[in-house]
Amino acid sequence: MADLHSDTHDARAALNKVPAVTLIFWVVKILATTLGETAGDTVSMTLNAGYLVGTAIFLPLLVLLIAWQIRVRRFNSWLYWATIIASTTAGTTLADFATRSLGIGYTGGSLLLFTLVAACLIAWRATLGSISVDTVSKPREEMFYWATITASQTLGTALGDWTADTGGLGYLGAAAIFAGLLALVAALHFGTRISRAVLFWSAFILTRPLGAAVGDFLDKPVDHGGLALSRPLASLLLAGAIVLILWWIPQRPGTHPVST
Repeated sequence: MADLHSDTHDARAALNKVPAVTLIFWVVKILATTLGETAGDTVSMTLNAGYLVGTAIFLPLLVLLIAWQIRVRRFNSWLYWATIIASTTAGTTLADFATRSLGIGYTGGSLLLFTLVAACLIAWRATLGSISVDTVSKPREEMFYWATITASQTLGTALGDWTADTGGLGYLGAAAIFAGLLALVAALHFGTRISRAVLFWSAFILTRPLGAAVGDFLDKPVDHGGLALSRPLASLLLAGAIVLILWWIPQRPGTHPVST
């Protein structure tokens, strides 16, 4: 019976295409969002390619990785996090293009993207009956999952910039605000019965502006409140940290209910 239970659990886990939500998941997610900010700025600013060209580079890569992620039959940690990094990098250039090049501003961009994230979650809930990541095992769920992630990554960039610049808090102030909000979500997770799916997506969204603020603090000029570090170097160090963590602590897939 023990072997049968173990086999059933392994099969169930293998069918889920996203990682289990653990502390390491959130650590890597924050590193990935920070990397997305520095890598996006490397292409659009340091290399002077501009936001539109940066988006034209990263968005097709994101689409390709999402298609690959949906196509594979089992959870692949490296592919999953490569797709996350692509989404946060594309989100950086896309949000900067919308808020700066198109001139809708941080406030307008944040409101527009928040509406888009809400629309993704509402459509997902209405179509499939759940927005829980525990149900992400089939192509339809994955398409909603990655659409929501992409929208949330783009929202996070605009929201981080809005808090740091328009809100006047600076990069460290913005980072402290979002870190505090993440701590509040964690407290609600452990101390209340609020929907775990709602809390997950709240935390997932909040990690992006946190990463945006930290990334900007690392690479923006000193007279703008940053440390003026090399964007390519910061990106390499962040990528190296992610690779090291994933190699040292391999991630397991999450589980989902088995249909009967």
